[in-house]
Amino acid sequence: MRILLGMDGSKYSEAALDAVTKQFRPQGTEVRVVNIVQPITPVAAPEMAANYAPEVADLVKHGKEIVAHGKQKLEQAGFTADTKVETGDIRVKLIDLAAEWKADQIVLGSHGRHGIQRFLLGSVAEFVARNARCSVEIVRVHEKN
Repeated sequence: MRILLGMDGSKYSEAALDAVTKQFRPQGTEVRVVNIVQPITPVAAPEMAANYAPEVADLVKHGKEIVAHGKQKLEQAGFTADTKVETGDIRVKLIDLAAEWKADQIVLGSHGRHGIQRFLLGSVAEFVARNARCSVEIVRVHEKN
């Protein structure tokens, strides 16, 4: 089985990582841990463009740390894992990476946004669930009231 695990460094993606280690058997399971850097595209001067190096380079460096952490935890649990950090639209890149790698399942955490926050920020999990060509598991974190 091939699992594409989306991680962004949040407690939600940490929950998705934990779900993979608890729900799947390591034998015969490959996990690709991915982080997608989505640059902000301002309407401003050229040095503020989407791929302006200093900001993107810092985000990519942080993304590499995130996926290395995920890979380490997976390997400690006996899984075969590799990593990938990409730049682009998070929602589209997750779907494209899963298709290119021929993933059987995508696992990602949900930030659980509602109302205006969801409208303004969109929902990566919802988009992926609706458009992926493979199974998608959305892991939720239950907040303590």
